[in-house]
Amino acid sequence: MFHIKVERMINKPIQEVFDALSDHENYSAFKGVDASRLLEQGSSEKNGLGALREIVAGKSVLHERIVAFEPPHTLAYLIEFSKPLPYQHEFGRITLSEVDGKTRAQWESRGHIGIPILGTYYFDKQIQKFGARAFGSILKTIDMR
Repeated sequence: MFHIKVERMINKPIQEVFDALSDHENYSAFKGVDASRLLEQGSSEKNGLGALREIVAGKSVLHERIVAFEPPHTLAYLIEFSKPLPYQHEFGRITLSEVDGKTRAQWESRGHIGIPILGTYYFDKQIQKFGARAFGSILKTIDMR
């Protein structure tokens, strides 16, 4: 089981941070993300509830469905498809709160890699390590813009 949890204070208004995190098509602007695109628009907003985004990072491809969209506080997703590793994703959630004009971002993801023995003992640990680094890097990039 991997459980990634990253928290960061960002010196930007909450709406600006939410907009950057929910703009799926521009994730390729973040370090480590090679390509990103919106596969399906959300039901009421382009990047909102029901939207399906594709993220490509190296050889990894993830399709993430937006399952909660409550601007500017909550964005949650579920990985529906992944390759080359088979994710069994329980949830991904970004929670934002305003603190003195700044934004506290909490990003959490949990699941496991569906490969018996190797998934639990090797891949889950790698996903946790690199996922925390990637989430932190995305939040840092938003802060530095």
